[in-house]
Amino acid sequence: MISVDEALEKLFALVCPTAHESVPLLEAAGRVLATDVTARRDQPPFATSAMDGYAVISEEADLHAQFKVIGESAAGHGFAGEVKPGQAVRIFTGAPLPKGASRVVIQEDVERRADLITITDSQTGGTNIRPQGDDFRAGDVIHAPRVISPTDLALLAAMNIAHVPVHRKPVVALISTGDELVMPGEDPSPDQIVASNSFGLYALLRDWGAEPRLLPIARDNRESLETAFRLAETADLIVTIGGASVGDHDMVGDVGETMGLERSFYKIAIRPGKPLMAGRMGNAAMVGLPGNPVSAMVCARVFLSPMIRSMLGMNAARAEERRAVLTHDLPRNGPREHYQRAVVENGQVTVAARQDSALLSVLADANALAVSPPDAPAQPAGSEIRYISI
Repeated sequence: MISVDEALEKLFALVCPTAHESVPLLEAAGRVLATDVTARRDQPPFATSAMDGYAVISEEADLHAQFKVIGESAAGHGFAGEVKPGQAVRIFTGAPLPKGASRVVIQEDVERRADLITITDSQTGGTNIRPQGDDFRAGDVIHAPRVISPTDLALLAAMNIAHVPVHRKPVVALISTGDELVMPGEDPSPDQIVASNSFGLYALLRDWGAEPRLLPIARDNRESLETAFRLAETADLIVTIGGASVGDHDMVGDVGETMGLERSFYKIAIRPGKPLMAGRMGNAAMVGLPGNPVSAMVCARVFLSPMIRSMLGMNAARAEERRAVLTHDLPRNGPREHYQRAVVENGQVTVAARQDSALLSVLADANALAVSPPDAPAQPAGSEIRYISI
């Protein structure tokens, strides 16, 4: 068996960043920016008013000073003339500052009668003007890589970027294996169960920025597995679920090798999920996940998530870990790195009492995987422990 870190190094070696593509701005949210993007204009593109009020020459804005209102500047409709001594222009938030003006007196500090205004409060502090380029300048850069957030989308729009360079979504083929499986909604025989892993993995992969494709269940015979692998030939990553262990009906590795699988490793010192296999089939990386539901989901978070990040041009590293304080004693760990279903609240972590790898309900109630290193000693309540948010 190899360690989790060794497995990740080998998995990262199996994949490379996907090609770039340009997508319309509205389709860019959640995608990974592939190359730096440069602003095409200043923001604001001209000096603007930060308040509703009157634009005047700053040096004249004394208490009780009077001005003649000569026009109006509104957003999208600026004042075409020039403010001269003794003059003011009615101005609204976001409107262009008229030529000659250098201060906006807020409307609450003004008394107006017809076309005359009188300043009724001393003018201290700022000018209530947003300078041209106060937010960003033409040529300013948004650096890649980064997952494009809704706020990034607004920023890109303000920069006048209509199409965004992003990494192509990695295509991931999901193959559940086993004669015991039926699809949800079907009527299983007394010896069958409903396929569940592939649906959870599909949702995880989609959330991580991949394009998952759920293939038909592969039965425990060579012909069915060969058909499934052929259907997955165009994928960037092939993920099988079950059939990668050493039982008489676990045929994924043998069939894969007859179809060109170059195995990278088999078995990891992790709990749950020891019988995990990986390699390369043609142009695709291949990962064989264990069939137990929790093992498959845990291994996906520990191994598939970092692989997808790497394929999207992000840093190749372990899943982000945090620390929390145990609410109870935790027994000594065995020789494998243990990822335990847990609940983290207010900086405290409670590890579930039941950790059987077949119990999906315990995983559904968890929001974290508490991590115990190999051969970690018993830890008393109050100790800090690493965890992965889920």
